[in-house]
Amino acid sequence: MDWTAEAIDQLRSLWAEGHSTAEIGRRMGISKNAVVGKAHRLNLPARPSPIRREAEGNAAPRPAPTRRPAAPPQPREPAPLRRLAQSAPAAAPPPAAVVRPFPRAATRSCCWPLGEPGTPDFRFCAAEAVNGKPYCAEHASVAYVRVRDRREDAA
Repeated sequence: MDWTAEAIDQLRSLWAEGHSTAEIGRRMGISKNAVVGKAHRLNLPARPSPIRREAEGNAAPRPAPTRRPAAPPQPREPAPLRRLAQSAPAAAPPPAAVVRPFPRAATRSCCWPLGEPGTPDFRFCAAEAVNGKPYCAEHASVAYVRVRDRREDAA
């Protein structure tokens, strides 16, 4: 929009009358954002937010929050454990957990599904997986196909 002197004067007068930015935009035939931007560039006085104004009118004044002394930091459990601890009955404390390290050089098995899920003969391949992949060499060759190979198959 080209802000002529008349348009700026109209904006200043509507702003001074207390109209909302949306109303000013409707009356001037421009967007609310154009009104906000120009009002900011003209350094027009800021208005209180209508959300805060409505909330202050309807709600009782809140007392100032009181500060409690800071408690020493407590180590936090991961979120799933916290949820389990909160939902568990408070009868007896759980026995001490035995921590077993995860074996670093564990052989991983192929995760290729064989059979129909939900049937008794459904299983996973279980052959030794290729390093860095979830499948054995045979199933990795099927799962990871180069783009040009797919194009050749389609022709």
